[in-house]
Amino acid sequence: MSNIYLFRHGQSEFNLSKTFTGWLDAKLTPLGVEQAKALGQMLKDKKINVAYTSRLSRAIDTLNEVLKFHPECQNIITDDRMIERSYGDLAGHTHAETIEKYGQEQFDKWHRGWADKVNNGESFADVEIRVKSFIDDLRKNYAGQNLGIAISAHGNSIRLFRKIMENASIEDTVSWTIPYDQFFEYEI
Repeated sequence: MSNIYLFRHGQSEFNLSKTFTGWLDAKLTPLGVEQAKALGQMLKDKKINVAYTSRLSRAIDTLNEVLKFHPECQNIITDDRMIERSYGDLAGHTHAETIEKYGQEQFDKWHRGWADKVNNGESFADVEIRVKSFIDDLRKNYAGQNLGIAISAHGNSIRLFRKIMENASIEDTVSWTIPYDQFFEYEI
């Protein structure tokens, strides 16, 4: 069996300012760097043979902090199926200005509604499709191989990864807050 260590990138500048980030690149804050280092400490005694990240620097930089303890991991793969949910036309806009322009009810639908999505963006239901494909490939490629697999991802892709792996309800999935300084462990 292989072990998956799934974690969220450290706090980004856009997380701090409560700005919809999605596929935009946002650097880690000083706190985010410390959170990434803390994840590295938490995972230092785990075996990591393979690592995945999205193309976004916040996930890459967090993974780099974790891999400082794992020089044996030479297989680092960029896979955007675990990239953050696209917020389309909201990307780069703050939560406050979105609420002011569209109202709290519409903000809540876009932010945590299951099938709701802003123009040019993704819903949670959309993200679940690509995350499921990613999980299916992990199972196909690594099940039963006794490997350690690190995945540096984003809050909303982790939300859907957990839903699938934990067989959770939609209601639970949309209510979760994904922490910056914790990892989730699964076996395949």
